Amino acid sequence: MMPGDRSIERKGDRGILLGDLAKKSPEKLQEYLKKLHPSDLAEAFPALNLAQRVKILRSIEPEDAARVIFDLDREMVVPLLEGLGRQRTAKILEGMPGDDAADLLGELPRGEKEKLLGIIAAAEAREIRMLLAYGTETAGGIMTTEYAAVQKDLTGRQAIQALRETAREAEIIYYVYVVNQNNQLIGVFSLRELIIADPEAPVELIMHTGVISVNVRTDQEEVARQVAKYDFLAIPVINDDHELLGIVTIDDILDVIEEEATEDIMRLSGNIDLEGEEYEVRTWRRAAKRLPWLVGLLFGGLMAGNVINFFSGALETMTILAFFIHILAGGPGNAATQSLAVVVRGLATGGVGSEDVLKVIWRETRVGVLIGLVSGVVMAVTAYIWQGIPLLGLVVGLSLAVSIVIATLLGSFIPLIIHRLGIDPALASGPFITTLMDITSMLIYFSLASSILLR
Repeated sequence: MMPGDRSIERKGDRGILLGDLAKKSPEKLQEYLKKLHPSDLAEAFPALNLAQRVKILRSIEPEDAARVIFDLDREMVVPLLEGLGRQRTAKILEGMPGDDAADLLGELPRGEKEKLLGIIAAAEAREIRMLLAYGTETAGGIMTTEYAAVQKDLTGRQAIQALRETAREAEIIYYVYVVNQNNQLIGVFSLRELIIADPEAPVELIMHTGVISVNVRTDQEEVARQVAKYDFLAIPVINDDHELLGIVTIDDILDVIEEEATEDIMRLSGNIDLEGEEYEVRTWRRAAKRLPWLVGLLFGGLMAGNVINFFSGALETMTILAFFIHILAGGPGNAATQSLAVVVRGLATGGVGSEDVLKVIWRETRVGVLIGLVSGVVMAVTAYIWQGIPLLGLVVGLSLAVSIVIATLLGSFIPLIIHRLGIDPALASGPFITTLMDITSMLIYFSLASSILLR
């Protein structure tokens, strides 16, 4: 296949071709790289060795190299930057938007970070240092200072001329922000509104006041919620004095949504995100973070085992009861996890507020009753047909139905309580509820079996 052949679509094939070209033909490599989008190139990088990656990044423009690097897994970036050398790395960082460069430098050791900042152009270095000073998960940490803004005393014609001179470096110019002499945010208008307006009309007549903005310390999740709520392409970031500091753009919001969703999924399973730790440290640190959960759940499992042991007489009398233990433990736990996921997602997206507590609990309870009844009937009929014991079917079906109703209730109630206490429900809910339902469902099952089958 020749370089640029459109039949090469799989990233594995692309990586093999790039590796061959990097070793054999620098001219054909250059030709192929010109036709390749930076994001596609980043996808192919895992198939290449470090030397090949370095060679390729040295063969493309710094702006394209910046895009490639930002799309890579962070574990791959540090050795890659070391291989490129400080001068080339500095050029690449200068080609990045300030917020992306700050994110990347935030991953590096402090000493290396300072050395790179020392050789980056002074203006870019100042911007990056300012962004690094904010919390990584705040509006200030994810904002860009490259935005379009004009003074309030300009006419439409003057505003267009000002944008021609100043907006070249702006990350997005769909929104044009209006500031006063103290750089305080007082209005906003779209580029479309500016173009169709009377050229001699003052900007104050074109702009919209009451601009929706976020404080520089606002959590990134809340920023994402605001952007989603109002369908913005960008949202301005201000300080306590209402000065315009930067904007958060939609591409950064998409990254936040992905990051927060991944974090919530990890926490639901009892994992703690340790992103940013050194690779060598990460293994044992991750193990240390997971161990308390797992050890705690082991003791929870022992409690469930004690419940079964307490009713060992019932098991000895009717050994068939043991067959349904797994179903009675797993079914309610799965139902609780489903309800939990719905509530945690609602809390994360802002769809569930403090005023919705009773409504959410009532909704999930109704869902649990319906699921419990259907599941209970199905299992009751199955147990009866299989064993020919009507009372066994009643015990299994009733136990499953009651356990599922309780599970959905706990799956919706516990995360809401934890959230009200100021604790992340994604962190503290999942494994806890699953283990709790193991114990509860066993108690219900064997209590009903003892009172109905063995009386």
